Amino acid sequence: MKAAAKRIGLEILGWLLVVVGIVAIPLPGPGFLILAGGLLLLSQQYEWAERRVEPIKREALRGAANSVETWPRIVLTAFFICLIAACGVLWFVGPHAPGWWPISDRWWLPGGKATSISQFVSAALAAGLLIWSYRKFHGNPEAIAAVEAAAKADDDREHFWGE
Repeated sequence: MKAAAKRIGLEILGWLLVVVGIVAIPLPGPGFLILAGGLLLLSQQYEWAERRVEPIKREALRGAANSVETWPRIVLTAFFICLIAACGVLWFVGPHAPGWWPISDRWWLPGGKATSISQFVSAALAAGLLIWSYRKFHGNPEAIAAVEAAAKADDDREHFWGE
């Protein structure tokens, strides 16, 4: 009984994360990460979700390895993380619309504090991922080679849609 409740709870949470992730994609914040988290939970129950999670994992690890390959990439990533956090501060403070703003004031910094919080969460997640990527891949060609080899071995694009 306890295992069934856990399975149902994880399945409900997975579907909830998928729906919230899809809704959050056009909004500022971690929509794609939320969607991937929901698929990850659903992959424990459904084979179709597992088939979609594997390419996401593969490409995420490949992107993590590539993002810390050179110092300009690291610096640029850190700059954009700071920019996202600065936007979060701007949204949190919520200054009045400037005089040059051409449309209604209600369209100035839409979303308010909720948008600010999602930007802070996005910046924190990005900073954590940058640090993790740096520690795991920077100056470690064996780890990068292992990711590339696993990506080539697991590349199953022709069966992605279940054919």
